[in-house]
Amino acid sequence: MNGLDWAVLIGYFGVMVAIGVWSHKRVDDVSDFFTAGGKMPWWLSGISHHMSGYSAVMFTGYAGIAYTYGVTSFVTWSFPIALGIAIGSKLFAPRINRLRSRLHVASPLEYLKNRYDLKTQQALAWSGMLLKIVDVGAKWAAIATLLSVFTGISLNQGILITGAITAVYCTIGGLWADALTELGQFVIQLLAGVAMFVAVVLKLNDKGIGFLDVWDEPALQGHGKPLVGPYGTVFLLAFLFIKLFEYNGGMLNQAQRYMATATPREAERSARLSAALWLVWPVVLFFPMWMSPLLVTAQKPDGSDSYGLMTEQLLPHGLLGLVVVGFFSHTMAMCSSDANAIAAVFTRDCAPVVWRRARTWNQGQGLRVARITTVVFLGLSMAAATQVNSPTFKDIITVVIKWVAGLMGPMAIPMMLGLLRPFRRSGPTAALASWSMGLLAFYLVNYPIDERVDGGVPLQYQVSIPLAVSLVLYILVGFIKPEDTPERLALIEKINTDGDSSGAAAAVPGPRDAVPAKD
Repeated sequence: MNGLDWAVLIGYFGVMVAIGVWSHKRVDDVSDFFTAGGKMPWWLSGISHHMSGYSAVMFTGYAGIAYTYGVTSFVTWSFPIALGIAIGSKLFAPRINRLRSRLHVASPLEYLKNRYDLKTQQALAWSGMLLKIVDVGAKWAAIATLLSVFTGISLNQGILITGAITAVYCTIGGLWADALTELGQFVIQLLAGVAMFVAVVLKLNDKGIGFLDVWDEPALQGHGKPLVGPYGTVFLLAFLFIKLFEYNGGMLNQAQRYMATATPREAERSARLSAALWLVWPVVLFFPMWMSPLLVTAQKPDGSDSYGLMTEQLLPHGLLGLVVVGFFSHTMAMCSSDANAIAAVFTRDCAPVVWRRARTWNQGQGLRVARITTVVFLGLSMAAATQVNSPTFKDIITVVIKWVAGLMGPMAIPMMLGLLRPFRRSGPTAALASWSMGLLAFYLVNYPIDERVDGGVPLQYQVSIPLAVSLVLYILVGFIKPEDTPERLALIEKINTDGDSSGAAAAVPGPRDAVPAKD
């Protein structure tokens, strides 16, 4: 990178901070901070939903998969996400919107106290926050890895720079700042992605390789197959179920985008837009990665540096800076949205349980705590990022696929299926059994059993078995021990019917309403 590239990068950081400062004026209470007061246009919510699902992991971990295996990177990642969100546009998006408009909550997990009980809500809230720290830590490590390729700065320095910039705008501006910066980041991503696509096509032409003939090249032999290596049919089906839950609210930040729209109908339109973007746009982003074996030789065994090396070789200064900004835009979009979601969970769901004073916070005090929590979460995730590539977490793609995907089912199934009428018989016993046994299954297949299997447990079973255990137990325990009380049935009906469909933003109760005060 030269001075022009640095100017583009610094200018981008400046714009992100400016948007955060401007958004600060739109945040008066916790409803504005966590759900934009239910006033976000559906198209902005859809773009924000789409962008908050990306990170620099795509340009490191998934670039390595594309370099090694080819198109399976799309077939087993963005395609399941697109299909999952499309299904969720009918199944989950309208119901999650009603959590705000009909139940008057500001956190996606806030309704679990009445849907199940306080113990279940706390189990899912605290374990979800811990998983998010690891997940976001992998995202910081990914962008720091790319930054080190271009600038030579250390991994820890890259983590500190990106985390600090993100903390400024998302802490002061809340969900409005997240969504507006994600809109700007989407435009940057569009320009950078098209620039890289064109550069790769031109370079292939220089080598005498036609656009339609590339798959005949020996270096790409087998790369056109949709399912190869560890990414087979079982993995694809497991990932589809995981992404159905994760990208429709199981990881919390996407649920906020549905809650931020004015009506359930707008939440549905938002999800459809996001699904369409996930189906089309990643093909443009992945094409250069699929072609990378023809243009560069990766230095890392997993190929995670291939995209960065290719970018350095193909793009002139200025455009190189724009693509680096594109890397940042992916990661900062996801991490800032995660930070806001976790702040909502802690402020609304956890603090009132463990701290008596939290039950009497007014809106101003709750807003201050939300901002402090956002900074603390970002700090913890940055600390976790320094442990990526350690013996515990291993490499970036292992964290994202094995840890996050493997643990998603046990945490998301009680939250997401609890919204639906067919699962009304499943109460707190089913939810806690699903959660705890799913976590135990993850531990067993990744550690004690894995150590005893020659070559280890295949990846597709590492991610699918915890999900299957959680799903089966949630349904089975619900039939064996139904807990569909009149109060829970009434709550489910509120989530599944529109009632007052005026679309007006609902007032959010203070934390003192979340937990009855006890002596």
